[in-house]
Amino acid sequence: MRTGRPLLAAAALAVATTTVAYLFGPAAAESPAASGKKKAAATPAAAPCKADARYPKRELRGVWIATTQNIDWPSKAGLTPDRQKAEYAKILDSAAKRNLNAVFVQVRPASDALYKSSLEPWTQYLTGTPGKDPGWDPLPFLIDEAHKRGMEFHAWFNPYRASYGDSTAKLPASHPARQHPDWTVKFGGRLYYNPGLPAVREHVIKVINDVVDRYDIDGVHFDDYFYPYPVAGAKFDDAAAFRKYGKGQKLADWRRGNVNTLVEQVDKAVHDAKNHVKFGISPFGIWRNKAQDQTGSATNGMSAYDSIYADARAWIKAGTVDYLLPQLYWPRGHSAADYTTLARWWSNEVKGSDVQLYIGQGLYRVGTRDDKAWTRAGELAGQVGVNRASKQIDGEVYFSAKQLQTNPLKAMDRVAKTYYSRPALLPLMKARGGEAPPAPDGVKASGNQLTWTASPGAAAYAVYQVPKSGKDCHTTDARSLVAVVSRPSYTAKASGDYLVTSLDQLHHESKAVKVKAG
Repeated sequence: MRTGRPLLAAAALAVATTTVAYLFGPAAAESPAASGKKKAAATPAAAPCKADARYPKRELRGVWIATTQNIDWPSKAGLTPDRQKAEYAKILDSAAKRNLNAVFVQVRPASDALYKSSLEPWTQYLTGTPGKDPGWDPLPFLIDEAHKRGMEFHAWFNPYRASYGDSTAKLPASHPARQHPDWTVKFGGRLYYNPGLPAVREHVIKVINDVVDRYDIDGVHFDDYFYPYPVAGAKFDDAAAFRKYGKGQKLADWRRGNVNTLVEQVDKAVHDAKNHVKFGISPFGIWRNKAQDQTGSATNGMSAYDSIYADARAWIKAGTVDYLLPQLYWPRGHSAADYTTLARWWSNEVKGSDVQLYIGQGLYRVGTRDDKAWTRAGELAGQVGVNRASKQIDGEVYFSAKQLQTNPLKAMDRVAKTYYSRPALLPLMKARGGEAPPAPDGVKASGNQLTWTASPGAAAYAVYQVPKSGKDCHTTDARSLVAVVSRPSYTAKASGDYLVTSLDQLHHESKAVKVKAG
């Protein structure tokens, strides 16, 4: 486990020593970490605050950045590295402006790599040519820029898609599908790896572990693509693998078992390599309908369980994912797949488990004529309101970055104003370990410029503005949280009392240090 992201030392300031006080309370109970060197007398504990539901202390707020077919980034192939960097920074700035705290970046669109890899060829979406070296490794930059803005970086992999075409001959010589054509199945004009082959699973795990080992990512992410979505008149020909490995099972059960095995093996491999790295999946929004299973949702759409052999319920029960992020890309009141019905169904599924639940929001549909509801500027914000009403839902992720920037119907502005007016810390995951770093030391102010000494093990710092009147509720909710910063400094926007805490990469929080600005 890393001991902290690189932090830039604050510029030395000739200032008078500022008295600091360590504040004790619920935040201190999050971790038994040391509280710092200079302890002043403890501030008496105030009466507990009642959490203000408008400002959750912890909530995941993310955006998907799709690289396949240049959906989000880079905007087109062949841009210079500087142009690519500028585009990516603009996406992150748009996310930071709305107090988002996580990005899910597609690093393996189709058995290719957005990073320097000895296992798979360079993706064509950087240069326009499959396998062509772009002259730089983007992944360290992508990760660092996210971390600088206090955001988690989740590396998004597609496990089974081998190529958007169905000819291995057109692939780079180093492409695994060209080297192992027996691993592949042609289906619907595309090429897929056969999930029933142990060699395929081994390769996928090897690719993922390579990224986990070499890069400072915070999570490994799968989307909804497992076995391919049905195509009229097309058959997925895995008969030979089924005869060899089926062991008397029904074909559908065997296929689901293949996916479940991969999920279990990835979960173990990732956490064996780096326990703090999260692993989660964003499944299609309907597990099964009541018509197929009485325990399914009151919907009438495609079943992920039956059509693409993705059994999210099994992953919850087995504990082989840290979170689920179902894609609920239908509006409230939809006749076949009502958003509220599905949000409640998924909430009930994770209840009592250690699996966190976030919701995938269909930002890309806002302003379209897919459904009349999407022509209403408030539909997306209304869906987030449904999420907030559920104790089980810990946040949301938006598809995708392009619409985050174009902001159709100003829907994201409405979401941010209504629900994200304050930053939020990340939800804690007990199984992923971690502990609060020491509280910031040497906290001082020169006018409105706050600085402190970097804390060992700190990935970021939370800054709270203490209200001039009323209770200090910084341990209860985010009503006073003004920033999450990666560097040991902050420019206060107003004079008064502030609190600074240290956060590890999982956002375990230290005790607070008080300082007066202005």
